[in-house]
Amino acid sequence: MRDIDRALADITSIRSHLAAGTMFRGFGPAVMAVTGVLALVTAMAQSAFPAALAGDPMTFFLCWVVTAGISAVLVGAEMVARSRRHHPGLADAMILNAIGQFIPAGFAGAAIAAVLLRYAPETHWLLPGLWQLLVAVGILASLRSLPRSVIIVGAWYFVAGVSVLILASASRSLSPWMMGVPFAVGQLLMAAVLHRASGESDADD
Repeated sequence: MRDIDRALADITSIRSHLAAGTMFRGFGPAVMAVTGVLALVTAMAQSAFPAALAGDPMTFFLCWVVTAGISAVLVGAEMVARSRRHHPGLADAMILNAIGQFIPAGFAGAAIAAVLLRYAPETHWLLPGLWQLLVAVGILASLRSLPRSVIIVGAWYFVAGVSVLILASASRSLSPWMMGVPFAVGQLLMAAVLHRASGESDADD
C-alpha cells in the first residue's frame, strides 16, 4: 500500500509541475471583455443613481462586490469548460494552479476592505487604488502560466492604482469612474491579449 500511495503522490506531483509550466488557456477573451463592460455599466449606474447606488461607502463598495462576484462566476464557469477542452488530463491541476495564483491577492483585498471600512472608515477612498494594485500583483504573479504580453495588463493596473490613489487623495472621496475606468480598460486589455495569444496558439497547433 505504501508503494501505491507513493506512486499516486508522485503522479500528483508530476501533474502539478506540468500544470505550473504550461500556459493556461482556461481564460477566454469574450467573457473577459464582458467583465470589462460590467465594470463600465456599474460605474454608469452609480453615476446615474448616486443616492441609491453610491450614497455611502458600504453601498458603493457593495455594488462593486456584486459586480466582482458576477464576473468571477462568469470567468469561473468558462475557465472550467475551456480547461477541460484545452487541458485534458490536466484540467483540475491547471484550474487549481490558476486559482492559487490569484487567491492571495483576493484575500488581501477582502481583508483590507474589511479592516478599513470597519476600523478606519475615513480612509475608504484608499480602497479603489489598493484593489487595482492587488489585481496587478495577482496578474504579475501568474506570468508563468499566462501569455507573456499579460505583463502589459499588470502594468496598466499598477499605473492605474497609483494614479487613482493620487487623484483620490485630493478630495478623499469615492468616484465610480475611479473604479469603472481602470477595471473596464484593464479587462478589455486582458481580453485583447488573450485573443491575440489564442490566435497564435491555434496557428502553432
